[in-house]
Amino acid sequence: MIQSIILYGSVLILLGISWKKDKHKTKKSLGMGKQMAKGTLPEIIGIMAIIAWVLAIIPEEMIKNVLGGDSEFLSTIYGALIGTVTIIPAFIAFPLAKQLLAQGAFLVAIASFITTLTMVGFATIPLEKKQFGMKFTILRNLYSFLAAIVIAVLMGVIL
Repeated sequence: MIQSIILYGSVLILLGISWKKDKHKTKKSLGMGKQMAKGTLPEIIGIMAIIAWVLAIIPEEMIKNVLGGDSEFLSTIYGALIGTVTIIPAFIAFPLAKQLLAQGAFLVAIASFITTLTMVGFATIPLEKKQFGMKFTILRNLYSFLAAIVIAVLMGVIL
């Protein structure tokens, strides 16, 4: 809560400084931001709706079993794959990870889930492809996925 207040307060202060420095440029920038938001909002809502629907039909118990199953290696890969296709904010993912860990999920599987959740954007590929091109999108997601696995394994070794 306090972080949000600080963030929004900082944005308002910086917007005020920009407005005072050059009203015309600030108005133009706000208009451009509004147009970009209008253009991407339907795609973002659609992507989030699909992901919410998929998550609603997968039982929570199944996710727990997958992340704490018989094989730590497979659970780590499953955690990475789940994180890759899931869109949830970090402030929800961290408490969820703590709960899953308490219920028997492997630490490395949770780490792979969190790192891919924040680094890989499988569900946002259509939007990213439109903005940056398909080659960039595929390479960024592939490298991010591999880096997330390495980070998860290192966290398992360190912790």
